[in-house]
Amino acid sequence: MNILILGAAGFIGTNLTIKLAAEKNNKITLVDKSWEYFRDIESFSFENVTIKESGFEMNTDFETLLINQDVVYHLVSTTVPTTSNQHIPQELVANVVVTSMLLEACVKCGVKKVVFISSGGTVYGKSEKSPLKENAAMNPISSYGIQKITIENLLYLYQYIYGLDYRVIRLANPYGPYQRPNGILGVITTFAYKALKEEELIVYGDGSVIRDFIYIDDAIRAILMITNGENEKRTFNLGCGYGISIKETLNIIRDVLDVKLNVTYASGRKVDVPVNYLDISRYEKAYGDLNPIALGEGIKKTAEFMKEYYKI
Repeated sequence: MNILILGAAGFIGTNLTIKLAAEKNNKITLVDKSWEYFRDIESFSFENVTIKESGFEMNTDFETLLINQDVVYHLVSTTVPTTSNQHIPQELVANVVVTSMLLEACVKCGVKKVVFISSGGTVYGKSEKSPLKENAAMNPISSYGIQKITIENLLYLYQYIYGLDYRVIRLANPYGPYQRPNGILGVITTFAYKALKEEELIVYGDGSVIRDFIYIDDAIRAILMITNGENEKRTFNLGCGYGISIKETLNIIRDVLDVKLNVTYASGRKVDVPVNYLDISRYEKAYGDLNPIALGEGIKKTAEFMKEYYKI
């Protein structure tokens, strides 16, 4: 199968590539805006992986990138939830309008399926009670969430008009190897890294915010099940299916890593939904029990990776 991954050099793209490349019949093309971002992937020397340097922009030549591709994974976002409200018009153009251009090219090039990684943490907003089902009201409080919903609707429209097949995966909060511990995304990875380095951990609010965390191996396994499966539903929540507070998470990190934490509490942020965890019953009905690993075990695996990767 010919597979194109847009935004391939990031955390999810790297782990997805490692899994897909293990199947030798897959021919995988990775696209991101700089060769420098692919150092981790290049270290594997995969024979069935090709790397292309390209941005995700208005002038991107999508038709050339999509020649002979069967499946396209759309992992690109030019923004993150915490900053997306600062430049709303620009971000809508950079993500939504450019995605529409991508979909136009998919239709022209005969792409069979588009897989879009949406956001289970932002599309629903804070008006609904958790666990959140796929049919819950969507009232996002960030431009990031608005972008994701709009792209989901574009996919529906292109399927309706042109028959372009798609899958939408509303992913919770993945963590694990190859996630950058820079504090922008990935509270588990960031906190574990800082705990190992004996650095300050900054918590926004009082630690009562509840999130749904999923280890990256579990997420990738489920993403592939959804991508390759045949089901009348095209949109799936993907998380652990239960919530845990930031305060509880800190306690688990402390106990698993056997370290003393240096925690500082800062003012809460308006973009943070107080409680968010996903109902994954649609996925499990279609593809069987997810059986994600426990948070403590995932933190242990993540810490072991970082100790070696960052020479801590």
